[in-house]
Amino acid sequence: MRVFRKIEAKDNAAMAELIRSTLKKCKLDIPGTAYFDEGLDRLSEVYDCPGAGYYVLEDAEGSVVGGIGYAKLDFRKDTAELQKLYLDERQRGSGCGYEMIRFIEERMREDGYRYAYLETHDNLPAAIHIYEKCGYSQIERPAEIVHSTMTRFYCKSL
Repeated sequence: MRVFRKIEAKDNAAMAELIRSTLKKCKLDIPGTAYFDEGLDRLSEVYDCPGAGYYVLEDAEGSVVGGIGYAKLDFRKDTAELQKLYLDERQRGSGCGYEMIRFIEERMREDGYRYAYLETHDNLPAAIHIYEKCGYSQIERPAEIVHSTMTRFYCKSL
């Protein structure tokens, strides 16, 4: 059985390692990606604010095997950005990614958001597949984006 829970300080190192190792394997350990995000080693603090949240996914043994978050997107009204969806490679193909997206979209709705936005990269085809299967539509690159390294942009009505 898998369990979602809010990230705690004790989870910061495990999530930072999972994110960095995944990005490195995908050749995205470069500036402009989450690999170099200033708050990556303290996600529990970064997401501890109104309108945002980060959750970890635990397996039956209580090990953190994934994480997903969201935060207010300043340049689009009523929109939250889906952020940092990462999953241990041993969990891939199990439906966890879809489960994580459904879970975080429900948290976004509870916070009053009407739309979800996300950024990803062509080097992450599995993520792109999941986003599209979950109803995200690709949009043009917004002029306001911060991460210039990202190559794909999506939006979905919640």
